[in-house]
Amino acid sequence: MTQAEKQVGAATEGQQHPIGLYLKIWTLLFILSALSYSVDFFQVQGLMRWSLIIIFMLLKAGLIVAVFMHMMWERFALMTLIILPPLVILVLVGFMVLEANYVHFLRLVFMSGAS
Repeated sequence: MTQAEKQVGAATEGQQHPIGLYLKIWTLLFILSALSYSVDFFQVQGLMRWSLIIIFMLLKAGLIVAVFMHMMWERFALMTLIILPPLVILVLVGFMVLEANYVHFLRLVFMSGAS
């Protein structure tokens, strides 16, 4: 390893992220929170309400994990190790929701008592 490579390695090891980045993320989190609260303020109802709340929640969680937990600067293998299991669980929960809707439909059809 050359002297230049050692200097680059030492410089990146103790790297500090600019405060401006954190201020921008805090501002973005504030805006997303305001949008989330505005869903209730404007009394959005039904599926649109829950979709917007979930979208804003996931965006905020993604920003927090990426920047404040320094996931943005990690290796791809580590990111995959941390992010992939919750995504798999979400897919399995989606399958359970589909199955629950199907079972509920069958119960309504066959157990309604209207023979």
